[in-house]
Amino acid sequence: MLIYIFYFFIAIVVVQLFYYLGVFGKFAFAKPQHVKPKNLPVSVIVCAKNEEENVKKYIPLLAQQDYPDFEVVLIDDASSDETLEVFEEFEKEFSNIRLVKVENNEAFWGNKKYALTLGIKAAKKDYLLFTDADCFPNSKDWISSMSSHFTMNKTIVLGYGGYEKVERSFLNKIIRFETVLTAMQYFSWAKMGLPYMGVGRNLAYKKEEFFNVNGFIDHIQIRSGDDDLFINQAANKTNTTISYTPESFTYSRPKTTYKEWFTQKRRHVSTAEHYKFFDKMQLGLFFLSQLFFFLSVIILLAFQFQWIAVLAILATRYTVVWTVIGFSAGKLKEKDIKIWFPVVEIALILTQINIFITNIFSKPVYWK
Repeated sequence: MLIYIFYFFIAIVVVQLFYYLGVFGKFAFAKPQHVKPKNLPVSVIVCAKNEEENVKKYIPLLAQQDYPDFEVVLIDDASSDETLEVFEEFEKEFSNIRLVKVENNEAFWGNKKYALTLGIKAAKKDYLLFTDADCFPNSKDWISSMSSHFTMNKTIVLGYGGYEKVERSFLNKIIRFETVLTAMQYFSWAKMGLPYMGVGRNLAYKKEEFFNVNGFIDHIQIRSGDDDLFINQAANKTNTTISYTPESFTYSRPKTTYKEWFTQKRRHVSTAEHYKFFDKMQLGLFFLSQLFFFLSVIILLAFQFQWIAVLAILATRYTVVWTVIGFSAGKLKEKDIKIWFPVVEIALILTQINIFITNIFSKPVYWK
């Protein structure tokens, strides 16, 4: 029996090496990008619901971007706090801010996609750049850097949305490691011509792409997915590119409790169930390869079966994975997480197992 587990272990490691070298290496070892501003007309779109404190801090950073032709479209999705009032004050203060007020609609109550649709239709510019109300750009050149990747053919730009670093917080290390791992995946598959998702914290596309797929209509009944389900449907090899220059990054405050982060990740995982078959397959295979890798290692070492060979294979796997993640983290300015890599990887896998089991028995809570 152990010999079969050993062969299975070797097969799993081969699968992992394929992912890390054959796929993720496309991003990890990619050349640095060079930005050439194009000054295209851009509408920055921010949808907020009960984000009073965040929008006070972050909207001025958007309105004061160093870019010649842009507007900021602020969407208040029927907030019950003072978000709308704050938006109205910003609209008076900044000439490039426009406000979209969304009232509760019985058919689309609490659906962020409905609010975003109204904002997109109200946008006056041809190129749309999205971020969340709790996010802020890494520089005044955020719009310039993201929009520079548009071409005649490339009308969707996937960006990186990171999280702020919190000192002496193990949870923060897990969150940022998971964010880098996710970005490494969707950047790499996009470079291979198989884009499958993007993050609403930093995403851009030409308005025509939205109408080409009739907006969110095919998944309007799914509360989440205004970013990844849209990209999963609209993006392809021809129209999609990526941006990983530091000036194009956005950041937001990470969750401070495991429960909050766990709830957030449950929503993300449940949304992925609606991806195209190939995307679900490759994501599922990657997760299973991680899970079975650790299970087979534990069994083989517990029985000391071919332990020298197991340790040699284990060392090879960790060397390759650490190298690829290290280069990817370096590109995304998250170098410190590679130091904690072996520990946070195990913690993340245990969390993913917990999420999978929990989602079987209950549905996650979405945008309210």
